[in-house]
Amino acid sequence: MSRVRLHAETAPEAPSRPEYYSEPVADESFGVVEKPLSRWERLTRIGALRKLFLLVLLALIWEGYARWLDNPLIFPTFLATMGALFDGIVSGGLLQMSWTSLRVLLVGYGVGILLASLLTVLAITTRIGTDILETMTAMFNPLPAIALLPLALIWFGLGEASLVFVLVHSVLWAVALNTHSGFLSVSPTLKMVGRNYGLRGLRYVFAILIPAAFASILSGLKIGWAFAWRTLIAAELVFGVSSGSGGLGWFIYQNKNMLEIPSVFAGLFMVILIGLLVENVVFSTLERVTVRRWGMQNS
Repeated sequence: MSRVRLHAETAPEAPSRPEYYSEPVADESFGVVEKPLSRWERLTRIGALRKLFLLVLLALIWEGYARWLDNPLIFPTFLATMGALFDGIVSGGLLQMSWTSLRVLLVGYGVGILLASLLTVLAITTRIGTDILETMTAMFNPLPAIALLPLALIWFGLGEASLVFVLVHSVLWAVALNTHSGFLSVSPTLKMVGRNYGLRGLRYVFAILIPAAFASILSGLKIGWAFAWRTLIAAELVFGVSSGSGGLGWFIYQNKNMLEIPSVFAGLFMVILIGLLVENVVFSTLERVTVRRWGMQNS
């Protein structure tokens, strides 16, 4: 024991770390390191310009392929299609048929949203309502809306009611399913807050569930619009032939029979143009003032 103690006492001490003192540096002394963006980088940050570039690129590919094919009866050039589109707009016929389609579409779309809202509110507030929604959605959602057109013509005759019927079918189940899924995904804590405030029934739905689930509701509205728009054009291809009148679908079918292929492509281009306007103006504005403003979705 004495040897161990002696060795410990005579062992050299380890050198201590020297003290280091640092003075605080003012924030103003640091420069902001930022790489200036080039003009090209600034332009590529603008989403509208990127989309415009894609559209111009598609138009050039269209024009080049049509000129290479050199068969206007199969695939007209982009310039010929734009000429037919301009003539249809100037004459007023294409705009009138577009308004006819949009008017019928808005009626069917509005009725479909109203019925989907009622069905979803019933499903979220009662157990039997949930069973009704799940059963009917499983039955009718896979059924193509255009397949109901023959029955609609028998039940409602040659009129807009037949078109509205198939449009309601195409909108109802997509909107109801997405809205119900959005309601189910609402945080339980948020639901308890609403219950603690004494919210019941419709007040609970409109004050708590709809704002919290509006991202899913908006997705359902977009899907319902897309389903309704393409269902309407397909239905008008049949309905227009039966009644001798109609909207864009009838315009396309009529010009196909007369072998006016540039006008057929002009009608298809108008269908796409209306879809782009609705998506990038109506739904984008609604999305910006709701879910993005509420911080529920990234810009």
